[in-house]
Amino acid sequence: MTFQRARSEEQREIRRQAILDTAMAMLDEMPASEVSLNELSRRVGLAKSNVLRYFESREAILLELLAGALQAWLAEVSDELAAGVDPRLSARERGDQLAAVLSRSLARQTVLCDLANAQAGVLEHNVSVDVVVHHKRAAIAALGTAAEMISHHVPELGDDAKTVCRMTLVLAAALSAYCRPAASALAAYEVDPALAELQLDLRADLENAVALLIAGALTRSGTR
Repeated sequence: MTFQRARSEEQREIRRQAILDTAMAMLDEMPASEVSLNELSRRVGLAKSNVLRYFESREAILLELLAGALQAWLAEVSDELAAGVDPRLSARERGDQLAAVLSRSLARQTVLCDLANAQAGVLEHNVSVDVVVHHKRAAIAALGTAAEMISHHVPELGDDAKTVCRMTLVLAAALSAYCRPAASALAAYEVDPALAELQLDLRADLENAVALLIAGALTRSGTR
């Protein structure tokens, strides 16, 4: 793909979106840690210096993709929660169903989990304060939306709904890395099958952790 110089605002927006789309396509092929500005520039058909006219760094591009991935997941999981949580059940039972839906949905969101896992350690470095402020504000708004969805199905959580949302995403991000063991770890499991109890499953282990988190929050509030 080769672009002519963007002269209008519309052309600049098309160029900017092409950069984001190309980076997202790369994330379908490789983890965020392997996405390089050089390869992105080559694929989008721009010099690296031109890519940097639209985004100040590789990390700024990936932070924007993280925000978009979070919004896309929220839109998708809303319908899944409506179908998967039975309002006739007790708060504890609804909490278990909530945990199941969230974990099942997040286990499919490999790009979101990968980017979220890289956020604090990688993506929030080599970016300006303005980029971080913009990203954090978007994240707060998204978490607010998520908390409202959760509260709709388990209102007994009260203010703890925000904590459940935040920690569910943190757990999903962290577990996503642990659930992709290195070749040497897989070989170790074959040598000694007893070690396999340390091998994690993203969906199952996330569901268990979130269910415990919700149950604890309900117990603290005095709800059964």
